[in-house]
Amino acid sequence: MDNSEKIRVLIVDDHPIMRVGIAAIINGRADMITVGQAGTGEEAVALFEQCRPDITLMDLRLPGMSGVEAIRTIRGKHPEALFVVLTTYEGDEDIYQALEVGARAYIIKGMPHEALADALRRVYAGGRFIPSPVSRALAARMPDSDLSSREREVLQLLAHGESNKRIAAHLGITEATVKSHVSAILMRLQVEDRTQAVVTALQRGIVHLQKETQ
Repeated sequence: MDNSEKIRVLIVDDHPIMRVGIAAIINGRADMITVGQAGTGEEAVALFEQCRPDITLMDLRLPGMSGVEAIRTIRGKHPEALFVVLTTYEGDEDIYQALEVGARAYIIKGMPHEALADALRRVYAGGRFIPSPVSRALAARMPDSDLSSREREVLQLLAHGESNKRIAAHLGITEATVKSHVSAILMRLQVEDRTQAVVTALQRGIVHLQKETQ
């Protein structure tokens, strides 16, 4: 098969060894080829413009710009762009956010190699690829658990151990307003206290502890 007829894939992952391994899997298939590799969301946006891949294989957790933000940025300019998420994260909110911005497949690292190849082929053909574990996590997502952008900001600061006073100062709001947001967060997440809220939010992928730039 001529290279011009193959599915052209851009790989985005901040671990070089992981990128090499994924590229080997892709290039080992007769009908697909790697056309670029990026280690950050910002690099992914720039490389997409250069390579114009058929599909971008995107990790969600990247230093700086997240995978979700990178997908949103690219699809803002190229609505037709196709994305397959390949990540270690299977929290329902991670899945929801990725699909919400336009990803058409969600693969968990550790799944068989053939699942990745199948996902790329199916998405290239116009379909979707959502494995059973991912579907179950998405189906279990509480319909009333959406947090406002401000509540997410407060929750992110809670996850970093900030007090109400410091959160208020950081966001430019009163402590009373912070307490109100915390109460709403506990109710939406169906938890009893701040610690449970943070644990639940991290497990579900609602917030993440900042990844250091390597």
